[in-house]
Amino acid sequence: MARSLPGFLALIVAVALICCSFAAAASTFQPISESHRSAALETFDRSYGSLEETYEALQTFDVLGVERKPDVGTAACQSVSQTLVSSSSTLKDIFYALKVNGVLKCEVDADSVEGIVSTLQTAVGSASSLLEFYHSIGGLVLVKNQALKDDLYLADAEGVFRSIKALSQSDGRWRYSSSNPESSTYAAGLALEALAGVISLSSSEIDQSLIGTTKNDILKLFERVEKYDDGAVYFDGEESDAHENQGPITSTWSVIRGITSFAAVTSGNLNLPGEKILGLAKFFLGVGIPGDAKDFFNQVDSLACLENNRVAIPLILSLPATVNSLTRKDTLKVKVSTVLGSDAPPLKIKLVRAKDTPAIESQELKFDSANKVHVLDTLEKSVDVGNYIFVFEIVFNDPEHKKAYAVESKTEVPIFLTGAVKVGNAKIAVLDSDLGSIETQNLDFAGENLVSLGANHLQKLKLRFQLTTPLGHPFKPHQAILKLTHESKVEHVFVVGNTGKQFEIVLDFLGLVEKFYYLSGKYEIQLTVGDAVMNSFFRVIGHLDLDLPEAPEKAPRPPVQPADVYSRYGPKAEIAHIFRAPEKRPPQELSLAFLGLTVLPLLGFIIGLLRLGVNLKNFPSAAAPAAFAALFHVGIGAVLLLYVFFWLKLDLFTTLKILGFLGVFLLFVGHRTLSHLASTSSKVKSA
Repeated sequence: MARSLPGFLALIVAVALICCSFAAAASTFQPISESHRSAALETFDRSYGSLEETYEALQTFDVLGVERKPDVGTAACQSVSQTLVSSSSTLKDIFYALKVNGVLKCEVDADSVEGIVSTLQTAVGSASSLLEFYHSIGGLVLVKNQALKDDLYLADAEGVFRSIKALSQSDGRWRYSSSNPESSTYAAGLALEALAGVISLSSSEIDQSLIGTTKNDILKLFERVEKYDDGAVYFDGEESDAHENQGPITSTWSVIRGITSFAAVTSGNLNLPGEKILGLAKFFLGVGIPGDAKDFFNQVDSLACLENNRVAIPLILSLPATVNSLTRKDTLKVKVSTVLGSDAPPLKIKLVRAKDTPAIESQELKFDSANKVHVLDTLEKSVDVGNYIFVFEIVFNDPEHKKAYAVESKTEVPIFLTGAVKVGNAKIAVLDSDLGSIETQNLDFAGENLVSLGANHLQKLKLRFQLTTPLGHPFKPHQAILKLTHESKVEHVFVVGNTGKQFEIVLDFLGLVEKFYYLSGKYEIQLTVGDAVMNSFFRVIGHLDLDLPEAPEKAPRPPVQPADVYSRYGPKAEIAHIFRAPEKRPPQELSLAFLGLTVLPLLGFIIGLLRLGVNLKNFPSAAAPAAFAALFHVGIGAVLLLYVFFWLKLDLFTTLKILGFLGVFLLFVGHRTLSHLASTSSKVKSA
């Protein structure tokens, strides 16, 4: 219990806020916002290693309306031009080069386009795997959509359609090739997008029975969808395939691209329930902001596909604020928009009811055209502070919009209504076991007046108070805690109980002497009351002088209090130090005499050289050997000079470092010099 109260209070408030946030996040979804735009700049703020990564970054910026750097477009267009004219470019490289070109509108040479179209058409005719169909057909669709070539069609579109359709499975999934028995939902999305490309490139109508069969495959695929409790749906990519282990985000992205592309080029509808399309939108909005660039792109691209599609456009009901104050008379605001935040068609929003609260009646919210929100000006007067779940209903002004948009029939949103909870009838008293109250004081939570009490181990401490809401109803918070802190920092925490209309706690010190470790002295009294919907507070009530008996020999000892971690950053104690007096030195004459004795060996060495008759007859005459010999003698002189500096100035470690370099240098030049002398000597002897 030896914890600081601010930390303990912070823990209470944090837990309450986390619970509120979790409840809100579990039931409400927000469309794409500025936080996504800021995160996009951070996630894609780097040089891109491939055209695929470049396209993902550019497409994300375009969808979110983020301004990209000018130099990115220049470098990307250069890479596009090189890829389109290179004969070694793969189908995947060409596909993403055309995707980047679709975003940047680079200048593409007409001759290179002709070559690319020929390469892609040849690849379609010889394709044997789903990825080959996907990249080659997708490339041709991009050429056609970018108007790089007129009258672009597939020669045998229906035959290509049948070749891709042959890879489908009975459960709605697709295989990557006829030789690979494994199938996945990710491959299904690629196949549907490729089939949509075949239809758009066909010069004649595709057999409607093939299209009808494909629509049935889509319905079977959606039977495999996974669902969360909040209505979000996704495709699990754990079963995967032999190529890559695709996760739920990537698999769901692939299916969304596939079904929206296929619906865009076919007549009729796919008969997909609007709740599943809305569930796909909820899944990607519920992801938040992915930390991985690939997942970030998949999220944004999926929402862009759902933003405008022929299946059903999901609309999201969101609240700018799920916490409203009754004291400030806040208005409840509700907004309906698309997944990317665009305005919804004309509609009405009705507050149907509040769960488990009959006080709130059905009413229609007013539309604020200036701020594009629906507003509930005032709540019912009988609505008090607390946690509520409001049920909203969306009603279109035009009944035809029900076919084009996907909305929830009833949307449940957690709402927190807060207010100023008043503290009343607050009293603290010291009770005697026999005589009753002997000292009672009123508590003033609005002011700064502190009470001062005294008690012994035969007495009791009683605290009581009431909490009332703005409507005068008794209020029960999440936490009501009384804490007594001894002057030695030992803390004791007690939960204040609720007796119905008031809170009350009685501390019997006779039964608490061991818990208080028999510590007499001054105790600080603190009260903490916290809840998510009230003005939580922490107050120091006053002090209690407690007189407890002496501790028995075997009584428990108070715990050692942890040191303050911030004390290490405070000023340190001043260090007083007296330096030792220097040792007595010898006379100057004696020092000079010793210096002379150390120089005598050097003089003897020089005299010895003169007596021996030193000459330079063997000094090399060739340029290179002479240079090495000269450097060797210079190195010897440098070592001698280093000894002088060591004697006068340098320390041992510095001298050894320099000597190490000089030693390596002398070893090299000395070896070359001696090698030359040995070679010269052997030649003279042989002659």
